[in-house]
Amino acid sequence: MPEGLHPLAITMWDFSWIERRWPGAGFESWDEALDQLTERGYDAVRIDAFPHLISADPQKEWTLIPVWYSNDWGSPYINRVRLVPQLLAFLEKCREKRVKVGLSTWYREDRDDVRKALNAPEKMAECWIDTLRLIEDAGLMDVILYVDLCNEWPGDFWAPFFTNDPPWMTWSCWHTDASMAYMRKAIRLVRNAYPHLPYCFSFDGESTRYYREKDLSFFDLAEHHIWMTKLNQQQFYREVGQAKDGRFTEEAYHLLSDHALDVYAGKKDYWRALLSDGINTLAQDAKAAGLPLATTECWAITDYKDYPMLPWDWVKELCALGVKTACATGQWALIATSNFAAPQFRGMWRDTAWHRRLTDQIHASALPKELDASPLRETMQWHTPK
Repeated sequence: MPEGLHPLAITMWDFSWIERRWPGAGFESWDEALDQLTERGYDAVRIDAFPHLISADPQKEWTLIPVWYSNDWGSPYINRVRLVPQLLAFLEKCREKRVKVGLSTWYREDRDDVRKALNAPEKMAECWIDTLRLIEDAGLMDVILYVDLCNEWPGDFWAPFFTNDPPWMTWSCWHTDASMAYMRKAIRLVRNAYPHLPYCFSFDGESTRYYREKDLSFFDLAEHHIWMTKLNQQQFYREVGQAKDGRFTEEAYHLLSDHALDVYAGKKDYWRALLSDGINTLAQDAKAAGLPLATTECWAITDYKDYPMLPWDWVKELCALGVKTACATGQWALIATSNFAAPQFRGMWRDTAWHRRLTDQIHASALPKELDASPLRETMQWHTPK
């Protein structure tokens, strides 16, 4: 790893870091998972801090309802977690391994669905302030890289408590007046309490042109998720076939097994160009907004797992192209290799050399000039205590 400040290689461990702790689930031993992470060259992880549950009762054992049964993020069945002291113990281990932590949240549904109370930005801010105070009191603030107040805002999976105007605008529709007002106030309130941290809401989809049109000066970074499969109005998924019972189902994986390789191979150059063009457009739009970029979910396909007739080689090929293209723009401060760089995705995770090649590329790439005006520049670094 080169000396001095450089882009960080980051990966997403979402809510899996605490939900997937049964034997064989990937996170039974945080020491082992973090050692594997650093062996592969990663500097940071993005995790769910469950702020709404910590704020409601940090000591409670929460019963979580699964988001899906088919994907390998989180638990495929109801599960129970106790967040304190587990969150603090995980952050302590990250400090020991010199791994920075981006805090985010998917506002996981619990049996009482306490997330529904977050219908005002003041309530969201209160949850995050309570969570950051817990971390501060434990003396672990130096581990925190940035705070993403809501994953893929305002998607209704993760923010069912927010009603946009008009209400049908959910996924990727962060640019409405109602959404902008909510985000601006929530960040302002949390920043008033903890001014040294970088803040954002993460986005997805083909909404990047709004970086040019909206005032996001209250953000410290743009955390945008981008995949080839969702570009051009999800053209790849449309050609593979639409599952009758939804995208997050076994039927959707059957369609991938039956058709994905043929669809990709049939016009491989087109799909590669679609991804490269999308990345370059995102870089240009973020630059126009004056924001350094972070991407923790990316580059090839949104939903994938170890499954019959689903090899990883074409996914890794596209992800390598995504990393190379993002690095070449010089607009990213935090770069992921894919959204499958985690122990439960064995076919992706076991190729240590592949991860190392990509994380070395990330470390050797240029930093965006926009980083100089962001507190992210400071939190990316480890400072020796005086």
